[in-house]
Amino acid sequence: MDTNMVRTHGIGELLALARERAVPVVRGIPDTALTAPTPCAEYDVRALVDHLFQVVVQFQRLAAKEAADFGETAGVVASDPGWRERFAREADRLVAAWSAPGAEEGTTGAMDMPARLVGSMALLDLTVHVWDLARATGQDFPGADEAVVAELTAAVAELAPTARKMGVFGDPLPEGADTPVFDRLLARTGRDPGWG
Repeated sequence: MDTNMVRTHGIGELLALARERAVPVVRGIPDTALTAPTPCAEYDVRALVDHLFQVVVQFQRLAAKEAADFGETAGVVASDPGWRERFAREADRLVAAWSAPGAEEGTTGAMDMPARLVGSMALLDLTVHVWDLARATGQDFPGADEAVVAELTAAVAELAPTARKMGVFGDPLPEGADTPVFDRLLARTGRDPGWG
């Protein structure tokens, strides 16, 4: 994989690629699976969907250099029977927010992080948590586009030390020489690519 691809795509463009894979998975979640476990041990399917809603909404604000509130999960699944289509609309808004001129420039968020890295965090959730949901609900997930994996590989390398201290990432899992690049990305966040 050409790591030079990392900076040839804007975050909005990469989020659009991730959205194209995420929306069908969220639409495909049956109500009967909402209490199923996920690869994120602290979340069942319902809680993980709510967390993903929180991400796609709050990271819109971060793209605009506004304050975000991650203090409470949205509870959207319980309160809105149209949550699947609402997710699709919010994902569209997330893409638009990070495609706006200046979104990737400067710093954003309470930790005053580089805006592009913050955008990569949204991309990570929209990719890896969607894989979590696909696995938890028996859906196929074909991996991520090469450009998305390149961006996330660089972001995970930068974020991992802090993310592990905060319990956001687990310890990395072993990788073989023939491990596919998307599975390597999952392993580096502490996920077992064979979870089931």
